[in-house]
Amino acid sequence: MLGFIGGSGIYDALPLQNVREETVETPYGSPSAPVTIGEFEDTGTDVAFIPRHGKDHQYSPTDVPYRANIYALKHLGVERVLASNAVGSLREDLPPRSLVVPDQTFDRTRHREQTFFGDGIVVHQSQPDPFCPHLSGILADAAREATDAHVEEGGTYVCIEGPHFSTRAESEFYRDQGWDVIGMTAVPEAKLAREAELCYATVTGITDYDVWNEDSEVTLEEVLENAAHNEDLIKRTVEAAIRSMPEGRECGCETALEGSINTPKAAVPEETLDRVSLFVDDYL
Repeated sequence: MLGFIGGSGIYDALPLQNVREETVETPYGSPSAPVTIGEFEDTGTDVAFIPRHGKDHQYSPTDVPYRANIYALKHLGVERVLASNAVGSLREDLPPRSLVVPDQTFDRTRHREQTFFGDGIVVHQSQPDPFCPHLSGILADAAREATDAHVEEGGTYVCIEGPHFSTRAESEFYRDQGWDVIGMTAVPEAKLAREAELCYATVTGITDYDVWNEDSEVTLEEVLENAAHNEDLIKRTVEAAIRSMPEGRECGCETALEGSINTPKAAVPEETLDRVSLFVDDYL
């Protein structure tokens, strides 16, 4: 089973059969919505979909239940997660309606739960490359194959808290760092997926030039118009990625927790063990 986290407009257009909903309660609360599961065409591949912001876009970037979403997918047996994000461009040569598959993040969020752990269990996990390189390569190849959009493979996604767009000074600062796109949702989603030992990669659709470009001030109208155009590009990319997905994983994501748990089992409170058992039972 593959997971997909993104906008409901993209999911609605995917060719899924025998669709059903699964209500999953997690130790971290309820996911953004019941998980919709369907068979992709006649491939035998099930896709489990969660609309990140809820069915009616009722969760702001800060309030998205990221931990519950990732936990629910892991609980259902998902091993690989495809995602999509709307982003702003920090580069002149990355215009709106381009697709970027980033390989790095820079975290500028302040009010989000970043980990499944704590409360008596300490985990220091290495995450130098926050996206699964193998899955990212599949997404980038799929985007080039299935669309006529400009596709950029690699780049840094700076994640801001939101829900406000940047000030001009902030936008210029991010450009000075050499970062590529700016959004509000890749963090902590990518970090949590790695803690859960899931492969995770995202294809981002550029909706605007952020506010550094004085000739292109960001408005919600512009963002929504370009996001609607990008939905079709992302849908085609995701479909092509699913069709080309190899049967097995070809990366180290499935053992990402190995050697990172500092606390011996005997010292972890029973309540905490119960909460994180889905992740740590193979190691403790």
